[in-house]
Amino acid sequence: MRRLKAIFWNGQEHRLRAGWRLVVQLLLFILVQIALGVVSTVLGKRPVSVVAVIALYPMLGAALIWFVGRFVDHRRAANYGFHLNSGWWASFAFGALLGAGLMTGIFITERLAGWIVASAAVPTDTGFAPLTGALLSLVFYLTVARMEEFTFRGYELRNLSEGFVGAWVGPRAAIVGALLISSGLFGLLHATNHNATLVSTLNIMLAGVLLALPYVLTGELAVSIGLHLSWNFFQGTVFGFPVSGSAPTRRLMTIEQSGPEAWTGGAFGPEGGLIGIVAVLIGCGLIPLWVNSRKRNVSIDVDLARYEPRAAPAMPHGQLAEAPLVDSETA
Repeated sequence: MRRLKAIFWNGQEHRLRAGWRLVVQLLLFILVQIALGVVSTVLGKRPVSVVAVIALYPMLGAALIWFVGRFVDHRRAANYGFHLNSGWWASFAFGALLGAGLMTGIFITERLAGWIVASAAVPTDTGFAPLTGALLSLVFYLTVARMEEFTFRGYELRNLSEGFVGAWVGPRAAIVGALLISSGLFGLLHATNHNATLVSTLNIMLAGVLLALPYVLTGELAVSIGLHLSWNFFQGTVFGFPVSGSAPTRRLMTIEQSGPEAWTGGAFGPEGGLIGIVAVLIGCGLIPLWVNSRKRNVSIDVDLARYEPRAAPAMPHGQLAEAPLVDSETA
């Protein structure tokens, strides 16, 4: 019985083992998406449906973060990368500017190449005026960014790192392995999107590396959330590109796209083409420069592989109490 219990339970940490914690969190994340889909289907394509989903999603997301942190992971929400001080918000602003700049660069490049023709926004099937629809989209994409960054970076990457580290695997190697696995899962969960291809799935995996990079270097989700938010918002709402395979219904601009699909991504949007890869690589180069300007040091934050129990006194990130790294546990 003791051996059977040890498969599921980490007696030293008094919580489920890393693999089971990840399963529980991922199932709850999927249930939230299903619940939103049911609400949207029941209410239909009406303004009230859009508003209801956009209002419900942040509440369900906050409840999920609180629940898994409190009862599954035994960790404070702040320790997932939500230390909301002035430095956090400055990094969030940098991430937002970076995402906006990268997507603007994609738009300008395609426009100069003659691959897109842009025109003013047209009324959408949701019945909102363009500016009202843009505001709703901003709220929606902010919630998407918070939820997905918490899920794939804050929760999965951290728990995978803790699960891998041990006598034979150091914290840096554990974090790199966790980064690759969480980014791979991020891409695979987008493989079922409309118009998805093998190339788009691989590109989303690479985008997962971009979004994970600031978290791995700082232990905070600020840059990742800001980047994720503005990338989606400018891609779909401002410029009218498809967002991960779905054409935006609320936008400020209407475009007609041509050009080689290998570059543009076609119906999947820039994330499915070579132009998206170029933008991701540029982002991967700029993020370490920002981190260096803030920390005067660019290195993997090994605290991501360290478990700080919820009962421990709260401390700012980077000032954790000295404690040995947790023993290895199969993730």
